[in-house]
Amino acid sequence: MIRTVSTPRKHPPERRRPGTVSIRDVALRAGVSIATVSRAVNRIPTVDSELASRVWKAIDEVGYLPNTQARALVSGRSRLLGLIVSEITNPFFPELVQEFETLATSQGYEVLIGSTNYDPARTESLMRRLLQRNVDGVAVMTFGVEEDLVKKLVEREFPLVFVDAGPNLPNIHVLKVDYGEGIRQGVQHLAALGHRSIAFISGPLAQRSPKVRLDAFLKSMDELGIHVPAEHQVEGTHTMEGGITAMEQLLALDKLPTAVMCSNDMTAIGALHALYRTPLKVPQDISIVGFDDIHLAQFMLPPLTTVQMSCRSLAVAAIEALRAGIEPDHPKARQKEWLISTRLVVRQSSTFPRGSLPAMSHSAQQRHGPAR
Repeated sequence: MIRTVSTPRKHPPERRRPGTVSIRDVALRAGVSIATVSRAVNRIPTVDSELASRVWKAIDEVGYLPNTQARALVSGRSRLLGLIVSEITNPFFPELVQEFETLATSQGYEVLIGSTNYDPARTESLMRRLLQRNVDGVAVMTFGVEEDLVKKLVEREFPLVFVDAGPNLPNIHVLKVDYGEGIRQGVQHLAALGHRSIAFISGPLAQRSPKVRLDAFLKSMDELGIHVPAEHQVEGTHTMEGGITAMEQLLALDKLPTAVMCSNDMTAIGALHALYRTPLKVPQDISIVGFDDIHLAQFMLPPLTTVQMSCRSLAVAAIEALRAGIEPDHPKARQKEWLISTRLVVRQSSTFPRGSLPAMSHSAQQRHGPAR
């Protein structure tokens, strides 16, 4: 009689219910000691990278969920970072949140996020809630944090990261955005095209960032010897609605500027919408330039010329600055400021000023084709 011998089937690693899996199971699976697992989970830098990889592979295979509260008690750190943004309706901030969270997770941190909607009282409340959750540090990507609250946090050696400006106190780190260079590039781009009548729609001038952007614009115009009349400086709200209202204010002038720079892309998109409801065309009748380079900017009609302030660069600097304040042995523990560069991205919302010889020549070429 012929007997069939079956080859034993290989079964995938057994995954038990997370609550029943212990650190001992991980150690057995990885072939290391419990102490090594604990050090790897707490991301102690002295753990051999190969051993750490085996531990994390074993954690995934057995379905182990490390107890973050227990880890915090042992290490004295929660490995939680706080991130406060101004609003979530502006696409710039969700993009920033995504970059920040991705980077933080890759470096062994979790993130708690809150938005303030530019309300100082809400900002203070968020800061207190994050402190109660025992976060290791907070990146404040907004404005209006109460000075007394900041001092209390600093007294506890609590790491804080601000954008643009922060108190000159220990453990405060600042991300300095180079508004001047990006806006200077935008102004010089328009001037090179032949524009001399350039308006600026700012954000709320009670806030530092919009004021810095306006000052950078005026300085850049002054460097070119171009005067900016008061009626060409319109205060907006950094929203699409504010951009519409500000553009309507410019449209009501006896003489329309040939170009408009905006303090952010949401304002520029609002300006484009206001112009869409008129016979005027962008960029043939008026050029529009934004600031931020949100993902949506390249999909506008026409695609928006704008100054790029990279969300990834901000997130990288914010994570590094927080870690510099949290980790005593961090190589940049003494660094106080991080510079965030900006650059102009030229698309199709800017061209020669209406009525100029290059504009008329370009228009003729579009109607009749290039001269033979």
